[in-house]
Amino acid sequence: MNDGKIVVGVDIGTSKIVTIIARVGESINVLGVSEALAQGVKKGQIVDIKEAVNSINNSLDGAERMAGYSVSHVVSSIGGSHIESQNSRGVVAVSTPEGEIAENDTHRVIDAAKAISLPSSRQIIHVLPRSYVVDGQEGIKDPIGMTGIRLEVDTHIITGALTSLTNLQKAFSQVGIDLDAVVFSGYASSLAVLSETEKELGAVLVDMGAGTTDISIYVDGSVAYSSVLPIGARHITNDLAIGLRISLDSAEKIKMHLSKTAKKRKIERLGETFEPQRNVDEIDLTSLNLPEELRKVSNKTLVDGIIRPRLNELFTMIGFEIKRSGFLGQTPSGIVVTGGGALTVGVTECAKRTLAMPVRIGIPTNIKGLIDEIQDPSFAAVVGLASFGSTLDEKKSLLPFGMNLPNFGFNKIFSRIWGFIKSFLP
Repeated sequence: MNDGKIVVGVDIGTSKIVTIIARVGESINVLGVSEALAQGVKKGQIVDIKEAVNSINNSLDGAERMAGYSVSHVVSSIGGSHIESQNSRGVVAVSTPEGEIAENDTHRVIDAAKAISLPSSRQIIHVLPRSYVVDGQEGIKDPIGMTGIRLEVDTHIITGALTSLTNLQKAFSQVGIDLDAVVFSGYASSLAVLSETEKELGAVLVDMGAGTTDISIYVDGSVAYSSVLPIGARHITNDLAIGLRISLDSAEKIKMHLSKTAKKRKIERLGETFEPQRNVDEIDLTSLNLPEELRKVSNKTLVDGIIRPRLNELFTMIGFEIKRSGFLGQTPSGIVVTGGGALTVGVTECAKRTLAMPVRIGIPTNIKGLIDEIQDPSFAAVVGLASFGSTLDEKKSLLPFGMNLPNFGFNKIFSRIWGFIKSFLP
């Protein structure tokens, strides 16, 4: 067990599907990673199962070849604006006559907390304990072994639309892979990029994807609020395409070029290589070989005229969401921005100015192995999935459905046959 167990995470995003195969112990040792263009996915939700299955297959195959490992079980992310959250409290009496709290008591009190009224169209994804109360003593993180009569727990419950969860499960069933757990992508990202100090002091994790932005607010070491905004980095690409009258592909290339140029200038400033700038406002796009034959463009027009207004709008919406959570002023660690959108030029400056909070870019930590590709904000969620997968009990699945699928350890061919038979079951 010292070597750790192998965990496979699949992050299903709007623009790409990423698979990671890692051996997880004290750190995450990456054995294989692969990304594929996401097709059949819109704003974090599967809209075409056939296309999504092909994309998942492409991503899995690439990671399997790199790691030399055949995948049979995965932990998957889920996102989309259907994600909602609420906090709930559960209360039970300690079962043992001596009053010593056992693991069974914590399971019972969490079950009591998740007995909330939900419409039939929604399912619970996570029940995350925030803190326990034993006979009126608050702020207890782990009550097992303590003595008491009354046990209470404050939990954070994340729910999602049943149809989205079912479609995700069906897609993996058609791939022929067992789905062990479904994780909210914002929560997964927080596991990869937030430090324990930031969680304890209070921090806001903002995962900027292509189609959506996930928000996870930590207070006193645990998640207190989760939500998803239906706006992401692709909206900036759309704005550039409309403003410059070019294709979306060309706009994406320009956006990435701007980000790399800004990063290079920052490194030059840190290295004190102060050279006189030659016409800073003019950006040379010749190297991009755009089909529209756009050679030069004004930096001020792009950044100040197109990108910054959209970022200001996004961070204003995030500010409203933080106020709505009721935890404004309880996050002194500030904002940690991660996800592919975190690479957009001017993100930290816009966030600082709009929200008046400390801001940093979140990069996955505690990883080793094949890390050259994934030391990047856009891989935060998939690294977090590997971290989450390491905590799973091998005998127990954490699917948010009423009935877990039996795990017979079939290979892919038999899994596909089982999925076909299962589709006829009531």
